[in-house]
Amino acid sequence: MTWYYDSHIHLSDPAYSSDMKFILKEMEYIKIKACCVSMDNENSLETLELSKNSNLILPFVGIHPECANDNLEQMITLIENNHTSISGIGEIGLDPTYVHNDEDTKRQINVFETLLSAADKFNKPVSIHSRKSLNDIFEIMTSYNTKHALLHWFDGSKKQLKKAMDMGFFVSYGPVLVYANDKQTLLANTDESKILVETDGPVRFSRCFEMKSGQISFIPSVIFCASKILGKSFDEMASLLETNSNSFLGI
Repeated sequence: MTWYYDSHIHLSDPAYSSDMKFILKEMEYIKIKACCVSMDNENSLETLELSKNSNLILPFVGIHPECANDNLEQMITLIENNHTSISGIGEIGLDPTYVHNDEDTKRQINVFETLLSAADKFNKPVSIHSRKSLNDIFEIMTSYNTKHALLHWFDGSKKQLKKAMDMGFFVSYGPVLVYANDKQTLLANTDESKILVETDGPVRFSRCFEMKSGQISFIPSVIFCASKILGKSFDEMASLLETNSNSFLGI
């Protein structure tokens, strides 16, 4: 039996709270496991609490670059106290969108590097936010383990994709793959052993998704689209993604 994986979704976001019982039943029925990423300390605690309701929720804790002002020491303590039940570290990374001065830049880098060190210490995979910062991410990651690192929602150039492949990163593609030619081209040029799929819910999607908030049930559509691009059957693509997901997670 093949399991599907959503490699990056914010199931502990309030947008899902009223439907959580249905979502968990849906995950059981469709056979989907979810890497549930977090934004800050409070949200990480919510993610850990949510994961107690189902072994299909794989909890990732961390500080998103938008939340770089959050208490870093508190996060390190949380990781140290819960490392046996944490599946990974994320969402972490860099993003100049949230930078207003040099101090903001330094803070983001410090948070990112500190949490990468924690991931290395406890041998945990990391889910990385790299919007407008891929080259900086590449430079920093030369000092850390890239074999279990995911560049989620990859949005770089072909040259940057090749660099990511050369460094051993995983990259993930979401529902926009269904209608975005540039993402389809990137997927076609990605090492098949490094491909993952995600929703990044509750992000909303246009076109055929009618601006609906990302649902974990979108994953089969992404898998189907990827299978067509790569010339595989749906079952072959799903099996490949299961193998890749387990490799990323180190299981």
